[in-house]
Amino acid sequence: MDELKSGKLIMAVMQKDDYENAVEELNRRSIFVTKLSSSGGFLKKENITILIGVPDDKLEDTLNVLKTSAGRRKTTVYTQAASAPGVFGSGVSTTIPVEMETGGVTVFIMNMQEFHKF
Repeated sequence: MDELKSGKLIMAVMQKDDYENAVEELNRRSIFVTKLSSSGGFLKKENITILIGVPDDKLEDTLNVLKTSAGRRKTTVYTQAASAPGVFGSGVSTTIPVEMETGGVTVFIMNMQEFHKF
């Protein structure tokens, strides 16, 4: 029987696109998660909620993984910019790079009195 006398329970809400990378890196560090089905516009995209129980000494490592794997970051996307008719020809469209913020994880940390795994 696994037993943890104290630690933290982390509830992390992240974009679906970030889930695989974050969980893969957590598992690589022997930090395991439970995925919960969740829905709503909390982060304005489809999201996933994970629960993570960790001893106090793994809290910072876990938060760093979540931040680097699912945190906010700048991404360049390419979008169509149409010109007005007659300016550069008749309605010619151009692709331009636009930098936008993507990702984002919201983390709730709660004290955990005990943990048992049977």
